[in-house]
Amino acid sequence: MRLVLFEPDIPQNTGTLLRLCACWNLSVDVIFPCGFIFDDRRMKRAGMDYLESVDLLRHNSWAAYQLWRQENAACAGRLLLLSTKAAEPYHTFSFRAQDSIMVGRESSGVPDAVHEAADHRLVIPLRAGMRSLNVAVAAAVVAAEALRQTGFSSLS
Repeated sequence: MRLVLFEPDIPQNTGTLLRLCACWNLSVDVIFPCGFIFDDRRMKRAGMDYLESVDLLRHNSWAAYQLWRQENAACAGRLLLLSTKAAEPYHTFSFRAQDSIMVGRESSGVPDAVHEAADHRLVIPLRAGMRSLNVAVAAAVVAAEALRQTGFSSLS
């Protein structure tokens, strides 16, 4: 299973997600550009000493990521976008061990072209009037359900 970060804005969220992925043995794809300088010093501050345990791929652009997905279809699996604009609740979705779960930019989500390229778009139900969860929290909620459904296969 993979977690895909689309042009992240906030280094602390990115570091938190990298740490989560290290703990749950999830691979990570970061699609650039980022809204901050993505370097080891800044990421170590948020991810602490967990970063050495992360399987991390950096993609220079959305187009580069799409090309990588085509060339690595077996490990990239389905692209599942977490979006407040989606209609399908994450908790009713059937996850697979090879799925790639994508979160968008904290400030603006993802462009329409990325939204349309996703195989599935999933939403986390929220109380009326609430816009969204923090991107790191949202990714953790959905990844936990995906791992539960797949028997925590990434931990073996």
